[in-house]
Amino acid sequence: MSDGRLSVFKTYKLYVGGKFPRSESGRVYEVTDSKGKWLANAPQSSRKDARDAVVAARKAFGGWSGATAYNRGQVLYRVAEMLEGRREQFVREVAEAEGLSKSKAAAVVDAAVDRWVWYAGWTDKIGQIVGAVNPVAGPFLNLSTPEPTGVVTVLAPQASSFLGLVSVVAPVIATGNTAVVIASADAPLPALSLGEVLATSDLPGGVVNILSGRTAEIAAPLASHQDVNGIDLTGADAALAKELEIAAADNLKRVFRPLVSRDHAEKEAKGADRPQAVDGVDWSADPGTHRLTAFLETKTVWHPTGALGVSGSSY
Repeated sequence: MSDGRLSVFKTYKLYVGGKFPRSESGRVYEVTDSKGKWLANAPQSSRKDARDAVVAARKAFGGWSGATAYNRGQVLYRVAEMLEGRREQFVREVAEAEGLSKSKAAAVVDAAVDRWVWYAGWTDKIGQIVGAVNPVAGPFLNLSTPEPTGVVTVLAPQASSFLGLVSVVAPVIATGNTAVVIASADAPLPALSLGEVLATSDLPGGVVNILSGRTAEIAAPLASHQDVNGIDLTGADAALAKELEIAAADNLKRVFRPLVSRDHAEKEAKGADRPQAVDGVDWSADPGTHRLTAFLETKTVWHPTGALGVSGSSY
């Protein structure tokens, strides 16, 4: 029997600089489930919101990139812990966003939590994979070490609202970059809820900034922004990706444009393999290290070793 109590509807907000602002424009748009049922009003980000997110990401970059890789791994693991604690909420939101049964949504959420843990483990190991001591002639050590690119704009997958989102955001910050994330336009709620988790997970404010709204409208100013160093085009269709690549060339941004196999494209067109094979990507597959290295630069340093004695031996 009803007690006449009114439900408390959740107000979803952006996540910028460790805070939860509404859109500067005051605009919102309706988010519905796969059957057209209203779920919430999400903030519709403006160009000003995008610029504010870049400022926050740049401010956070020095501290985050300067932290030890081990410390970044601890923070990412803490995110996984917090996600595990809010598992039921994300199961519900993913089920509604992607039209999945509760059991399938639970499998997606579990995979996303496991992926956070996986990337947490890579933070202090990726340098050993891509770094090197290079053989050179003469009494020198030639060392190549990876360094983060800087501020990276990430266009989250449109269909995989949570597992795909985690799969593109976690590797960017695991390697010391900061991120401005554009959530799925039609299914932004899991991403906006992720912001609430990040805010309570020891992640410094500004390391990840989450915007919702129309992807093309937000991505355009970010692609041409002079203080953005890289852009991940996963969530862009072919036409938008080409437009953003041209804009990104103005300040030589590092661009990551994932290849979609014809196989996956054909299956997706026929509705097969959902929910794993979405956006032309099998998000449940082993992610490999290509996203970890997508926004890394290589710094090479020469160091003289000197000579010991008349024998010419060196150290």
